[in-house]
Amino acid sequence: MAFEAEIVKTQLEVQEQTMQNIGADLHDNIGQLLSLSSLTLNSIQLDDLEKAKQKIEAAIDLTGRSIKEMRLLGKLLQGDQLIGVGLSEAIYHEINWIEKSGKYQVNYLHEGDFPVKNNVDKDLIIFRILQEVINNIIKHSFATQINIKLAYVNQNMELYIDDNGIGFNAGNLPVSKMGMGLQNMSKRGKNCRRRSICAVARK
Repeated sequence: MAFEAEIVKTQLEVQEQTMQNIGADLHDNIGQLLSLSSLTLNSIQLDDLEKAKQKIEAAIDLTGRSIKEMRLLGKLLQGDQLIGVGLSEAIYHEINWIEKSGKYQVNYLHEGDFPVKNNVDKDLIIFRILQEVINNIIKHSFATQINIKLAYVNQNMELYIDDNGIGFNAGNLPVSKMGMGLQNMSKRGKNCRRRSICAVARK
């Protein structure tokens, strides 16, 4: 029952994180593109046809980029469905969202022959751990590069994440000093190991 309860909690948290990502993307990216489109169209002066043509072409380009971003956002909106397609695919979409900020270089390595039939519950927990780690990196690490490796070794799935930020040694932190995020990751890692061993590293 504890594992099933953890799955439900994780599903809700993944959905919440997905909605936060969508809200940020709508505001910071798509909203900006549409505002620029509107500004460009409103600045058109018909007495200068050459400049008007250039601005119309620019507005068309901005609109096309907005449509492309909306399609990507639609894939992100699928949330849990991405996990059903596969953990690696879900990670690719998460990386795509991170890289949009232009603040991080993300390197992703996928190694091993993964089972044809994936364990969606286990993958969901691992994906949420990944989101928690990335959130910590964004909030606290002052990093510019993030390295992610997902490997399947000896029938075990392993997730490694490190960055070039300031870092800390989680092993030296007493439980009382650990934030909720770290405690959740530790708990989920234990739950995950009961079903199929997974290793998570944050350097």
